[in-house]
Amino acid sequence: MPPDSRHSVIVDLRAHFDRLEQGGRRRDRRVIPFEVPAIDAHLPDGGLATGALHEIAAAGNAAHDVAAATLFAAGILARSSGPVLWCLKAHDLFAPGLAGVGLQPDRVIYAETGDEKTVLLVMEEGLRHGGLAGVVGEFTRLPTTAARRLQLAAETSGVLALALPRGIAGGKPEDRADESTPATTRWQIGAEPSGPRVVEGLGRDRWRVALTRCRGGASAEWILEACDAAGRLAVPADATDRLAAATSPIFAIAG
Repeated sequence: MPPDSRHSVIVDLRAHFDRLEQGGRRRDRRVIPFEVPAIDAHLPDGGLATGALHEIAAAGNAAHDVAAATLFAAGILARSSGPVLWCLKAHDLFAPGLAGVGLQPDRVIYAETGDEKTVLLVMEEGLRHGGLAGVVGEFTRLPTTAARRLQLAAETSGVLALALPRGIAGGKPEDRADESTPATTRWQIGAEPSGPRVVEGLGRDRWRVALTRCRGGASAEWILEACDAAGRLAVPADATDRLAAATSPIFAIAG
């Protein structure tokens, strides 16, 4: 995208955010709980802290894993209130899919920038305004310096920042456990076989949710039922005695 176009995009967004701040109150909520006791009890803040950067990657490059990671992020935002800025290079999001986990189209501002450098610029600009419920950015890879800037912007405004790296996950969650990141948490989401059928031929989707880094806490992993129409996850009834329902650390403590 030419520099003049980038500048125009940012100017337009600033004007839009100014209107949001004038017309709405800044959010007081500091934590978004998962409403799954095993997860909330495991996280140091009792939920996902706002005013912080969190990374959410797919467990692999297959479409079902990428979709699971995207819907995991959308479900988090569905459990908050207020507008959401979603930054990406091109139009490749399926809005009905986001609505299916509770993130309705009228809450989402799409910023299609044409290149990843502008995604970072627009995401950082959005995080500097307190009138948003959250800011999402999709990247091939998030450089450490850029991640630090996003973390600082989120801390300053109190807005939730979700970074969705694409095409780099692969392998096992512990493969990236030692990588340095300023993010408060790092997650890896993968699709699992669905549970028992709730209607003929169809069961609720399941995800393997791995918390691979957690500032001030330990990593863990769960098998969960995918987000419902209100963005809520659930522990499968038949998994309560399995590893996925446990909160014992499976990777090294991450700071």
